[in-house]
Amino acid sequence: MATFTNQATLSYNGVATNSNVVVGEILEVLTVTKNALVDSYAANGDVTYVISIVNSGAAAFSNLTVTDDLGAYADGNLTQVPLTYIDGSLKYYVNGVLQAAPAVTAGPPLTVGGISVPAGGNAVIIYEAQVNGFAPLAAGSSIVNEAAVSGAGITQVSAEETVTVREGAELSVLKALSPLSVPENGQVTYTFTITNNGNTAVEAGSDIVLSDVFDPPITITSVTFEGTPWTSPANYTYDQQTGEFATVAGQITVPAATYTQNSAGEWVAEPGVSTLVIVGNV
Repeated sequence: MATFTNQATLSYNGVATNSNVVVGEILEVLTVTKNALVDSYAANGDVTYVISIVNSGAAAFSNLTVTDDLGAYADGNLTQVPLTYIDGSLKYYVNGVLQAAPAVTAGPPLTVGGISVPAGGNAVIIYEAQVNGFAPLAAGSSIVNEAAVSGAGITQVSAEETVTVREGAELSVLKALSPLSVPENGQVTYTFTITNNGNTAVEAGSDIVLSDVFDPPITITSVTFEGTPWTSPANYTYDQQTGEFATVAGQITVPAATYTQNSAGEWVAEPGVSTLVIVGNV
């Protein structure tokens, strides 16, 4: 809602007298809202946005322009844009009826031209954006992006939406054997490298369990986690007959990934890593 003021001046015989100040307001008949279909994002994921424009007035509006900054944010002297419009994803509805695709410039900013909103009606724009390398991924990060509607005969209106980064651990495990050829009763080493590409650490006491079945069964001589010797049954269990091995829940920890920006401003993840080493005789 915009306000305006006005004051008159009366001049007579070199004397000026000011009137009182009157204040008026311009009632905006066009409103805009913006919503994401999901409230979180992940690296390389997609976010679907819905921009809704409502006309509460008695006159239609045409040839409006909708711009979206795709989450642009200041990074020192640079401006980084964490979202990339997915070409061809935009849909345009008027009063719930799908319309021909409007003119779209991917940007940034994303620009959509030729939008019409009938009197007492609405227009809806739906589009998808991909999370790119400029999106912050550390826990607590977010993307705030704003859409604005402008055109002849209206005061520009805008709305913003915030999505937060998805938090959690993203684990994978790689198993290695050394040596690959071993004589009977020879010694082998199994190395399990557990990688966390997520922004949340796996803490002690969590429900993470690593299990394996050694075939043929081995006679375990040592188990170490991150260089610290483990014992059974405090840290793991092992059945010599079946070769079934399992860590005790809550014993494995894995740090969260860390994030740094390269010279271009893109976020680069360095995964957290923990290592479990099992040595035994075949």
